[in-house]
Amino acid sequence: MHYSRLILVSSFLCAVNAFKAPVHHVVHEKRDTTSNKWVKRGTPERRATIPVRIGLVQSSLEDAHGHLMDVSDPASPNYGRHWTTDQVNEVFQPSNDTTQNVKQWLEESGISSSRISRSANNAWLNFQATIEEAEKLLYTKYHIFEHRANGHLSLGCDEYHLPKHVREHVDFVTPGIHVGHLRMHQNDGVSSSSTLKKRKYQKLLKRQTGYPIKVSKKHHPFARISSNASDLSTCDVAITPACIAALYQIPEPAPGNVSSNNTLGIYESELQYWEQEDLDLFFTNFTQRIPNGTHPVDVDIDGGIATTPSIYEAGTEAELDLMMAYPIVYPQTITVFDEDDINYQTFPNQTYTWGFDDILDAFDGSYCSYSAYGQTGNSPIDPVYPDPNSGGYEGSTQCGGVAPPNVLSISYGSQEAGVPIAYQKRQCNEFLKLGLQGVSFLFASGDAGVGNNPEPFGDDGATGCLGPNGNIFNPTWPNTCPYVTNVGATKVYPGKTVFDPESAVFDPAGHPYQVNFSSGGGFSNVYAIPDYQQSAVSSFFANHNPPYPYYSGLANSTGDIHDIFTRPNATQLRAGTNGIYNRIGRGVPDVAANGDNGATYVAGAFILDGGTSQSTPIFASIINRIVEERIKVGKGPLGFLNPALYANPSMLNDITNGTNPGCGTLGFSSVPGWDPVTGLGTANYPKMLKYFLSLP
Repeated sequence: MHYSRLILVSSFLCAVNAFKAPVHHVVHEKRDTTSNKWVKRGTPERRATIPVRIGLVQSSLEDAHGHLMDVSDPASPNYGRHWTTDQVNEVFQPSNDTTQNVKQWLEESGISSSRISRSANNAWLNFQATIEEAEKLLYTKYHIFEHRANGHLSLGCDEYHLPKHVREHVDFVTPGIHVGHLRMHQNDGVSSSSTLKKRKYQKLLKRQTGYPIKVSKKHHPFARISSNASDLSTCDVAITPACIAALYQIPEPAPGNVSSNNTLGIYESELQYWEQEDLDLFFTNFTQRIPNGTHPVDVDIDGGIATTPSIYEAGTEAELDLMMAYPIVYPQTITVFDEDDINYQTFPNQTYTWGFDDILDAFDGSYCSYSAYGQTGNSPIDPVYPDPNSGGYEGSTQCGGVAPPNVLSISYGSQEAGVPIAYQKRQCNEFLKLGLQGVSFLFASGDAGVGNNPEPFGDDGATGCLGPNGNIFNPTWPNTCPYVTNVGATKVYPGKTVFDPESAVFDPAGHPYQVNFSSGGGFSNVYAIPDYQQSAVSSFFANHNPPYPYYSGLANSTGDIHDIFTRPNATQLRAGTNGIYNRIGRGVPDVAANGDNGATYVAGAFILDGGTSQSTPIFASIINRIVEERIKVGKGPLGFLNPALYANPSMLNDITNGTNPGCGTLGFSSVPGWDPVTGLGTANYPKMLKYFLSLP
């Protein structure tokens, strides 16, 4: 879309009072003027043209959680009756009365019907208007705002008015008080990908690259392992497919046809390519029943590239995912969903800066225009397509057209404190909507225990934790969203066997990784404890109370988000206390799987790898295998897993040993029942299969 030039004019030359609102108009939204993040720098040229979007109040959003529980709770008579895309759009779209009332007001105010368009999901109305028209329509005054920290310019107002009879039908208007949504440069007002690139480099400046150093979990085995692929005697050294099968009692799949509609989905980005020669080496040495040449189907989103012909460009993350998954699901297929073009993937740790909007756009075209929390469509922090940079993707952002898998494994993420609240809540809603449609999202819970990696391996200071003293626990994202399933990590320690209980993983820095590796876990600062988890978390606190001071508060608990760049602030939440973790937040993880010393081949060499990046594809593959068995007996996918997992934890192997150190503490402890280290425990495939086959 072309944006007309917006000329920055000094405020004292073009000061024009806002139109005075008539008595039948009321203030709809008003900026929190106590914020000092944005400062007024002038006013725009009143003849300049801008896109105006009116977010309509959507129906049944307050019932969305209940709708998901209705098809996900095994006690519900509607369990497994997942919705179609059309059903989701129909239930949540604004009512006809809402749409007609707002359109009538616009037309009576001089905005002809020919200028008004509706989004694909009918959630907002869009039209072009001059600054003067928009100010008159909304009885407001627009200003150019500059962000104090990064210098970004944005159009916004302090408040705007709507007719009393229209107000109940409108969620918000952009440009409005949500500064940051319509970005501009001083000269032309158009956001470009080069600007995004510069901002991202500035945000996490650490060394010449401008980003934290990516932590690799790969290392070479210190002890010799057996050449017999089925040997279980060295599983404390290297976790092979045989070790995984023994740990979780996973039988080899019976030969026969598999469903064409049950491919396991694996998300990749950050230049993580798979390479065929490495896969063949793995198959030859560990799973000879899988023929050489077997490989995933690639779905490249917005210029993504999933594979490489060069063995030296192979990615440890991508190949770890595939080598953990194939022995469990084959002959089921695997689909790799690779997101974003090479320019955006070149940023190390790119998903620490943004993530997952583009793949959600591709799964659900209506998400491209979904309005929530002051944000319509992708955020300014997301990649911009077409990408004009050399080698950039020349197409537009893909909106729809990609069928989501029944199960998607994602071994990427960030820290909750680093992601704008509006961004993550809007995305969390989409995980809910896709869960309604039968999609299971499984995320790696993180590798730094109760915090983040310290500098230069993370971007949260010397400890990787929050607050002025760097001791407040730092939960991961999007793990804290209550509509995804999080997978922590366990380990077979030296001298133990696959027939002994596993323990929570902990490898101190230098043994063998560059930083401490422990299972990511903790409590959200944004999301409350969900109902399906309430009993488990309450039991944990009642029976195994952590020895740390805590606080109780949620960021923007009123849902009143005035700036789409506002992030959670743990220091504010714990004001008046010396707490270091949140007592009322959603707990992470939900489950666990082995996450250390995974046997892999990368760039032609045998190495050991690990992380919750290992445990997540293992657990996701088990779920996908169970879905396959359900399909064989005429049943459907499992969708959102958590209500069923928490309702029947006895089908999991409870992990009761170990901690997840971080932030200068031992972290939390693995205890009987759920805990914020290994969740409910690891998979017991026969028990899980029996349980899920018994459900409708």
